[in-house]
Amino acid sequence: MLKKLFTGIGVLFIGVIAYFLLWPVSVNPVVWDAPKSEGYTGKFAPNTKLASLDRLSIGEHHGPEDIDGRLENGQWIVYTSTQSGDIIRVNTHDNTHSVFANTGGVALGLQFDASGNLIIADAHKGLLSIDASGTISVLTDTTDDGSPILYADEMAIAQDGKIYFSDASTKFGAKAAGSTLAGSVLELIEHGRTGRILVYNPQDKTTKTVMDTLSFANGVAMCPDDDCILVVETGSYSIKRFWLKGPKKGQTDTIIENLPGFPDNINRGQDGRYWVGLTSARSEPIDKFSGKPFIRKIIMRLPAFMRPQAENYGFIFAIDYNGNLRAQYQDPTGAYPLTTGATELGDGWLYIGSLGALELGRKDLRGETF
Repeated sequence: MLKKLFTGIGVLFIGVIAYFLLWPVSVNPVVWDAPKSEGYTGKFAPNTKLASLDRLSIGEHHGPEDIDGRLENGQWIVYTSTQSGDIIRVNTHDNTHSVFANTGGVALGLQFDASGNLIIADAHKGLLSIDASGTISVLTDTTDDGSPILYADEMAIAQDGKIYFSDASTKFGAKAAGSTLAGSVLELIEHGRTGRILVYNPQDKTTKTVMDTLSFANGVAMCPDDDCILVVETGSYSIKRFWLKGPKKGQTDTIIENLPGFPDNINRGQDGRYWVGLTSARSEPIDKFSGKPFIRKIIMRLPAFMRPQAENYGFIFAIDYNGNLRAQYQDPTGAYPLTTGATELGDGWLYIGSLGALELGRKDLRGETF
């Protein structure tokens, strides 16, 4: 009896070991060298300046990923994207809201163009345009070379009308992976640097690649005079600057690196400020095993609840286009969780994006010094 029991235990043990060593996974991790995290220290020392946010209702929706707004009939109206694909229109005067449109996918980055159309980077649909009546049109879902846009994420519109936007991963599409979160986890664990920045030209309807080999390409913002773009590379904890004009045209430099968390969106604000959100603190296992792809494969074989999880921690900071820190606001309690970024419209408020919040948070900037 005992012999059979021990035999059964042995077979089970061998089966478990074989599973963790051999079971196929969708990632093929590559070796990279994660910089040593300094954590929330120095210029990023903890504070509570993001606590006690004012809240605006978005109804039964959640995850106000990105925000833009404008004056309508003398009142500031804010538009925010949500995980359901609904674009929520919020009247900041009386805190009422309505559904402006639904993309049928997962709406992420958004911005109004010069004609008043709301341009959307949709993780399932590509680059979209919504007119004043709520009619949706697809601007592009493939590049000129025929490659599909699998994970449109964030975008910025230049003065000449060109739209620069990120395709976060050309291997792990958000729709195929099952969600934007699942796609991002696969890209970050593999670290295959398959992200890219694309540009859509509304004049000739072309879609071309501007940058590639990025580790989860994310937020995009225009530099002053549109000489360059700022690009968030989430997987390297850094922000890049790619020059579009001038003597440095075609060159890339890094303006800030070794951030203490995963950077997400970047939005141009007032007086030369660029607002960036950190969705969560960095993952010690991901950094520790950056040079051990085999271990990262084993991590992907673990049940989801046993894998590294995002930490609820609110973190927004502002830089100039050279990467100099102008402000940083934190909430260590994560009461407003998984902060994606912030939008400064000119009404005195800073509107905060989130992957999981049930309301739209905003911080009063009147009286702040930068």
